[in-house]
Amino acid sequence: MCKTYDVINSKIVELLEGGTVPWRKTWHSASNYPKNLVTKKEYRGVNVFILACQEYTSPYWLTFKQCQDNGGHVRKGEKSSPVIFWKWIDRKDADDADTGETRNGNAPLLRYYSVFNIEQTEGIEAPPSPDVIMNPFTPIDRAEQIISGMPLKPQIHYGGNQPSYSPVLDYVKMPVAEAFESPEEYYSTLFHELAHSTGHPSRVGRKGIMEPAYFGSHEYSKEELVAEMGAAFLCGITGIENQTVENSAAYIAGWLKALKDDKTLLIHAAAQAQKSSDYIINRKEVEEEATEDTAA
Repeated sequence: MCKTYDVINSKIVELLEGGTVPWRKTWHSASNYPKNLVTKKEYRGVNVFILACQEYTSPYWLTFKQCQDNGGHVRKGEKSSPVIFWKWIDRKDADDADTGETRNGNAPLLRYYSVFNIEQTEGIEAPPSPDVIMNPFTPIDRAEQIISGMPLKPQIHYGGNQPSYSPVLDYVKMPVAEAFESPEEYYSTLFHELAHSTGHPSRVGRKGIMEPAYFGSHEYSKEELVAEMGAAFLCGITGIENQTVENSAAYIAGWLKALKDDKTLLIHAAAQAQKSSDYIINRKEVEEEATEDTAA
């Protein structure tokens, strides 16, 4: 089993060193692309990465003022998410603060805004969402065996268009299997969420799950690395890594970028991911069965 982990880890490192696109989304939902409720404009760049990875079903976001202007209000205790706006401005004749010299040309103007998902508000009705494309789905027996055999498995709820794990309620939320591009990507995504669930105190226990961490924080980012590497390991065990490992590497690259490309984190994440995978496959029980077979 450890050899499988080593092989998958080596593939991920090789893909990272070769350069990957820091985005991963293998299920289809035209309604999932985050957009501003008022302007109807889709968010771009890193904002897509920040907003689409959260657990809300609705793709619609708005500022506190936009919410008030449209007759609604943000529920008490809800936390905002940051979005970034930037454009080029003419800095002709502007003095450089460091050197005192006058510079010409363009300079980037960067601003941060706080937005709320419409599900965090009251008094505003969301537009109807487009239908989700449904693909043929054939279960993969080995993957199903791993999922059904997981000790203390959390409940899995199906619906919506964003996979997530809730540490507070201890359940996994998944789009329906037919929304994914392939059965392999469905299981890879479900393995990712189940890997998150192993961080619950009732299972392995992990700081990124047991302690509150805001989206994009160091601990949150480390937890995402652990979950995705755990999913990659499980895909290796089921034999479907060839169809999923590139997407996994792309997703990992995005979080490494958030963590300033510190690839040494992969070493620590891989160790935690191995513990997570071992728990999900009930490795102790597997080893005991193998020992009995050898003795026989």
